[in-house]
Amino acid sequence: LEDSYSVVDAVVVGNLLISLLKHADRVTSASLAQLVNVIAPIMTEPGGATWRQTTFFPFAVTSRLAIGAALEVKLESDTYASATYGEVSTVDAVATHDTETGSTAIFLVNRSLDAPTTVTIDVSHLGPVSIAETHTLSDEDIYAKNTLSDTERVALHPNESARIAEGTLTITLPAVSWTAIALS
Repeated sequence: LEDSYSVVDAVVVGNLLISLLKHADRVTSASLAQLVNVIAPIMTEPGGATWRQTTFFPFAVTSRLAIGAALEVKLESDTYASATYGEVSTVDAVATHDTETGSTAIFLVNRSLDAPTTVTIDVSHLGPVSIAETHTLSDEDIYAKNTLSDTERVALHPNESARIAEGTLTITLPAVSWTAIALS
């Protein structure tokens, strides 16, 4: 049972979640097709091991942090040529804000195959905020997978580059990566 998802698959899932959030005003229902085995985010062996596929991470973190209203994130980034869509931004992003708690979450994808990128986002309209947590999924090997023989090969890690100064959030996104930032 080695049907596993790679880092690049997880980044695609993270980007699809961003798209769902961007269209939350029109999406009335969304679901994860498989919950266990075959193409599941959590794999199991009968009477044995369990492990999280790479796609588990963006789904779990987004479902925990994406609370409240979806917000458009305006940013500029490099682009790449797509035969179908023309020039496409290498970075995609969305944010959510919960007015009840004041919490904000920002979700970003860097689709560049070979270059990290630094993103700056104006967060001054949120008032005084600080970084509560960061999570980045990336790997030098974009085809790395978690498998029965290596259940912890790919995991989330904090993004230590994230900083807020004078109402501006700055973060560096590795190539082919998905990142979530929680602000409080």
